[in-house]
Amino acid sequence: MYKPYEPYQIEWRGVPIEVRYCPSWSKSHEDIYGERMAHLEIRVLDEPRSPLPMTETGYRSHFIHAKAIEHEGGPVTYVRAWLEEGAKSPKWKELEAASRQMSLL
Repeated sequence: MYKPYEPYQIEWRGVPIEVRYCPSWSKSHEDIYGERMAHLEIRVLDEPRSPLPMTETGYRSHFIHAKAIEHEGGPVTYVRAWLEEGAKSPKWKELEAASRQMSLL
C-alpha cells in the first residue's frame, strides 16, 4: 500500500538534506494503540553522502509516534532539534573537527 510522504529540503551547517515525513505509516498500529506511528526518512543530498550526528551513512529511517513530531512543531523542527542535540556529542565533535583538518596528501 502506498504511503503518502511530505517532502522537505533543509540545509544544516552547509549540508543539504531531504526530510521525508509520513504522519501515519501504519493503520494497524493506529487501530490497535489509538495513536499514529509516523515515519521519517533523512537523507543527505550530497554525493558522497556526508555523515550526520544520527547517521554515519547520510541516511536514516526512523519510526516515531506522530505526536512527538507534532510536539516539536513538525518534521523539519524535529529533525533540526535532533541534529543539534546529536551535534553536542563528543563523537560528533571529533568527527566534525577531523573533517575540518586539511589533508597533507
